[in-house]
Amino acid sequence: MNDQVSSLEREIEQTRDRLAATIDQLVYRASPKTIVKREVASVKAYFVDPSGAPRQDNIIKVVGGVAGVVALFVLVRRVVRD
Repeated sequence: MNDQVSSLEREIEQTRDRLAATIDQLVYRASPKTIVKREVASVKAYFVDPSGAPRQDNIIKVVGGVAGVVALFVLVRRVVRD
């Protein structure tokens, strides 16, 4: 009987330790600083490959999209003014 109680106490302690570690991981992952770092790394990976060279194809796509949006705004503004 005493062995069963001791075994249960060990199990409870191990479960408590796992739960504490899981909570610590969740707090870390949900931290605003961690989220920002993760997003910055994601954006950087889109424009720079692992060797540090720029990914020209992705850069050209974004620059083209921005230029298209600016051109659209200019066109709409001219049409509205006239």
